[in-house]
Amino acid sequence: MVSTAYSVAFEGVEARLVEVQCAATAGLPSFSIVGLPDKAVSEARDRIRAALEAMAIALPSQRITINLSPADLPKEGSHFDLPIAIALLAELDVIPRDKSSETVAMGEMSLDGKLVHVTGALPAALAASEEDRMLICPPVAATEAAWVGSTAVFGAATLYEVVQHLNGKSPLPPAAPKANRSGPKFDDLRDVKGQERAKRALEIAAAGRHHLFLLGPPGSGKSMLASRITGIMPELSPTEALETSMIHSVAGALDDGGICLTRPFRSPHHTASRAALIGGGQGAKPGEVSLAHNGVLFLDEFPEFPRTVLDTLRQPIESGEVHVARANAHIRYPCRFMLVAAANPCRCGHLADSARACSRAPNCGTDYLGRISGPLMDRFDLRIEVPPVSFNDLDLPANGEHSHQIAQRVSTARAVQTKRFADLENIRTNSEAEGAVLEQIAEPDAEGRNLILRVAEKFGLTARGYHRILRVARTIADLDGSPDIRYPHLAEAVSYRLTLSKEV
Repeated sequence: MVSTAYSVAFEGVEARLVEVQCAATAGLPSFSIVGLPDKAVSEARDRIRAALEAMAIALPSQRITINLSPADLPKEGSHFDLPIAIALLAELDVIPRDKSSETVAMGEMSLDGKLVHVTGALPAALAASEEDRMLICPPVAATEAAWVGSTAVFGAATLYEVVQHLNGKSPLPPAAPKANRSGPKFDDLRDVKGQERAKRALEIAAAGRHHLFLLGPPGSGKSMLASRITGIMPELSPTEALETSMIHSVAGALDDGGICLTRPFRSPHHTASRAALIGGGQGAKPGEVSLAHNGVLFLDEFPEFPRTVLDTLRQPIESGEVHVARANAHIRYPCRFMLVAAANPCRCGHLADSARACSRAPNCGTDYLGRISGPLMDRFDLRIEVPPVSFNDLDLPANGEHSHQIAQRVSTARAVQTKRFADLENIRTNSEAEGAVLEQIAEPDAEGRNLILRVAEKFGLTARGYHRILRVARTIADLDGSPDIRYPHLAEAVSYRLTLSKEV
């Protein structure tokens, strides 16, 4: 007979159920695993053999074959150790066959039978729930998977505990979800002295999930401003928390068993490769854009990134998805992030200061910012010049608004957008509205339309620039509590497109 157990294989953030079949037949003693296993899966036989010997269980002198079905689906990762061991023990009549066939399992096995934490427990629990099967995994992964709530999840520390549980001799208690992770503590925006226009731009960007570009000399506070933007954004909704946590689960970023409740803030170094930023590489892991899903991707020293790396952002910014193409698979990762970029005006950073600028000014500024392609720059909804702060301003006491005060206005504006797009599946914020939806929610008045026409004629406004102005104006109106877009809203939105070198 053939005994079975189940596990999962990951395609992006989706977990596909894999049937683990075991057969012990007559022939020369061997232990083989088939079904497109990678190196980690193939090495499972040695780990399982040692773990069974630690439990005083000897393998029979037979030909043992493990098949991972569907056989044309690549199987990657060490989490197949536990389901293979369960199927093998069912074939040896150590555990009941009906119990093994009801089990979805995942876990790496050490040589003494202990189970090691693996990634992807959250999407695995969803896959087990759809098939009405229980999930067995290491304890830390179990507290993560228990958040699904619609399937039984059990955490086992050793293979012996799994055997005792499936035999009914010592049942494991159902895993309970771990208390919510408190997340990182963000500094208060009140600490930033001056830069009122930049703070206003941060508020608008957070309210509508608009992409923001900060340009200014070294020490003007660009990084300080960007690091505080997550503190004024609303908490993740249950749907957003699940989406974000699934990506972090597959990437192995939920090793404490909690889930994401605060919006992620990712800040990769400018030496990051394309695979690190977009995703892919060996095993096709999610990149920084996906790890920033529903949060903020901050790219400091923006022109220092290789141009080939920066231009890979253009499609994910528009589509909100990353498609990693491989010869045997196409993997999709969601990436609805807010891009915040910061840059110096030139390599020396003092282009506007004639006393400190280098000898190549102003050509050095043109060459430096020229590393950013026009189509990529066109995708920023707001472009802000961050001037240097004088010493007199630094001596003044902090008297600006606290982050929680700004966050209340942002949350109110986000609530308006949630209600506005409640019947639309793929739109959550103003920055995602397009086509007929954008025309309906962001129709300017007569005075505002004349302003747009004058700007288009004088500065050569692109179609993308026109739509982004309307989206920003809609967000400004939401912050103002206005159901309609009026002239002041459009005028402020236009000013953010004309900030850098008066270009649209």
